[in-house]
Amino acid sequence: MDIRTSRPEDLAQIEKLVVSRMDPSDGVDARLLMTDPDAGCDWVGVAADGDRIVSTLTLMDEVVTLDGVDLPAGQIEQVATDTEYEGKGLVRRLMDWAHDRSAERGHLLQFVMGVPYFYRQFGYTYSIPIKQTRRLVEKPEIVAGHTIRRATEADIPVLQQLQDDAQLSADLRVRHTTPCWRWLINRTGSVTWIVDRAGTPVATGRSTPEEEGDVVLGEIAGVDDDAVKALVALTNPAEVVERHPALEGHLEARRPELEQYLVRIPDIPKLFEHLRPVFTQRLRGHEPDDVLLSFYRTHVRFRWDGEEIGPYEWGGTMLGPGAQGGAGIAPDLLAPLLFGPHGIDGLRRIFSDVYPGPKFELMNRLFPPVTSDLLTFYLP
Repeated sequence: MDIRTSRPEDLAQIEKLVVSRMDPSDGVDARLLMTDPDAGCDWVGVAADGDRIVSTLTLMDEVVTLDGVDLPAGQIEQVATDTEYEGKGLVRRLMDWAHDRSAERGHLLQFVMGVPYFYRQFGYTYSIPIKQTRRLVEKPEIVAGHTIRRATEADIPVLQQLQDDAQLSADLRVRHTTPCWRWLINRTGSVTWIVDRAGTPVATGRSTPEEEGDVVLGEIAGVDDDAVKALVALTNPAEVVERHPALEGHLEARRPELEQYLVRIPDIPKLFEHLRPVFTQRLRGHEPDDVLLSFYRTHVRFRWDGEEIGPYEWGGTMLGPGAQGGAGIAPDLLAPLLFGPHGIDGLRRIFSDVYPGPKFELMNRLFPPVTSDLLTFYLP
């Protein structure tokens, strides 16, 4: 079995494979990505049995922004295996392919939205909440003067501005890149909408096609409450991906369960070096101090002098950091600590192997709860 990067001549087989395991629109997506100069065959890995493509996945380039600092990232999508070849470890080998390519592209983390448990086998940890999809129980009233239309590529700048404004309050963000906007507008698996008021775009959202059954509306953004309500009323979805407070009274109650994006951190020292501006910003106003963080098999020390963080000093196994004034952080829980809604104070209440140690205030400054808003190729 040959695990390799896809080639142009593989496209028809890849398209057929993903359609057989997913939906017809996924075949369109595969073609859009593989034939686009901003993505191409380099994004797609395959398992080939001779001339036959029997398993595939896509590694998309993304940027995760935490407190204003951009982190190059990879997102795993379109994972599909021929039913005759399931259970042979092909996805594991393709994940290795993806992680190798991700490292070559300079990604500091990978994330995925997928099948429960499955990706934990490959080093991923549930970390970032996925916004809930809730039934629309009361259709909003439309204020006169709003009209709706499908977005075109000419609308990409205004689409991006509306989404940027909607994400302003989030600590952790993923934007759609300009190429991604182009793919979303041209794909058949969702519809990107624009609401106009007196000829000016005032709201946008993305919905699933009517032919797929109950319509789901997500990525809702608007300049005001009237624009958002007009978007919902004019698309008339059965379900809405929560995002805008103006819709709370129109949606069913939130459910207690939690869905999450899974995150993998392949190299903690590289990520920490990149996060130096984030940690510096968080420690502003705290008195000078020595910081010790143990990930049990490794640890790091650095000095905060009140203005800057000194060099990171990495070391080996440290099982009892609390006795030295440090914090203990299980390495597989670092992703939810850095990117999740709990912070170190919340995680310590859930996991015994995450604790702030004696410098409670210092560690809470370094690892606070994080709010998030992720725009991904596929709607939740």
